[in-house]
Amino acid sequence: MASRTMIEPGWLTARRERAVSLRGSLPLPSFRGTPGWEFTSLKKLDLDAFEKPERIGAHVDVAALSVVGAPEGATRLEQVDHAFDGAADGDVAGDGTIVMPLSLAVQQHPQLVEQHFGTIVDGEDPFVARNEAAWEGGVFVYVPRGVTVDAPIVVSVVQSQGQTALSWRTLVVLEEGASAEVWEQYVSAEDDTDGLLNCVVELSVGQNARLRYVCAQGLSEKSWIFGTQRATVDRDGALDWIALGFGSGNGRVAMDTTLIGPGADAKVTGAYATHKRQHLDYATTQVHDAPNTTSDLAFRGILDGRSNTVWSGMIKVEPGAQQIDAFQESRNLLLTKTAHADSIPGLEILANDVRCTHAAAIAQIDLEQLFYLRSRGLRLEKAKRLVIEGFLEATVERFEQGFVREAIAGALERRLEYVLG
Repeated sequence: MASRTMIEPGWLTARRERAVSLRGSLPLPSFRGTPGWEFTSLKKLDLDAFEKPERIGAHVDVAALSVVGAPEGATRLEQVDHAFDGAADGDVAGDGTIVMPLSLAVQQHPQLVEQHFGTIVDGEDPFVARNEAAWEGGVFVYVPRGVTVDAPIVVSVVQSQGQTALSWRTLVVLEEGASAEVWEQYVSAEDDTDGLLNCVVELSVGQNARLRYVCAQGLSEKSWIFGTQRATVDRDGALDWIALGFGSGNGRVAMDTTLIGPGADAKVTGAYATHKRQHLDYATTQVHDAPNTTSDLAFRGILDGRSNTVWSGMIKVEPGAQQIDAFQESRNLLLTKTAHADSIPGLEILANDVRCTHAAAIAQIDLEQLFYLRSRGLRLEKAKRLVIEGFLEATVERFEQGFVREAIAGALERRLEYVLG
């Protein structure tokens, strides 16, 4: 592993200085006092207890920690704490594609990074400000106009040091007509790593570009996670966003998609599996800022033990954004009487030629289904397992046959095995 100490360009230094100022002035969200934070309390969060990670990352077997794996031929970038893989220093491929740590990109491609950095996520947020002040390493993916990247780009972020706050930054830019897949995963080196991960993700999908973005979270259940993830999709562009939430003990992740050009499309798929006393909070937004745009969001979760989850979703249609087709749904399966899920769909429609629908359901395992399966000779635990697998199969069926479908199915199966024991 390697680390870098560099002189940053002036524009980034100015941003960091502003972030430090905001960090000191912006209060943390208050439970039930800050909109969007009605279900996640920060009462037990002591930010002063988390130190900055040491620069020299531990030697860990990243492949063994992987949530979704990686297909053969994938481009890999790995970062452990604030040290990234020295073999992934990055370079410009023959077709102009760039995959490298963001800290290197600001040195080697300062104008290109400056053009996009912070344009989708601003710093007027206490967690974003902390991220912008402290991030190191990170990842920059740039795909030029008309270029197709055949193999996925797999980015692995490992937190190995307990009682540390790791700030992670992702910037993905696809120019007009480009196509790529970026798979990102956040994991802990050990099951008892008690850290905090604060991630900021910016995804820019250009005109007629295609991006599949997979974000899998498998942190220690003693960890906190806070995420601000936002995407923009331009004219005739398409975003396929997949989120898997398996780890961490507490926190909140915001996933916002804005369709800024006519013909833009976004498909967002989320799945989580929780147990014990885990608490996961997802807030999603689908903003239609241009006419003739479509979005389709579906979240599914299984909850065991005394775990609880929150999904709050908003479809927002801006004035003048006519001929919109938007859908969102959240479905949860409770495996115990002590598990709890909240699903809060929402619509804010400021145009009149639209079709916007939503659905939400929270239920326990259907006793009639169990009775039917047991009447066919299955034992109770096997029957429950089949019902749960059938519930999650709807998530897998959202993807075409191929490696991504196999990877998502495999990740869900492994997590289910872990949760059910």
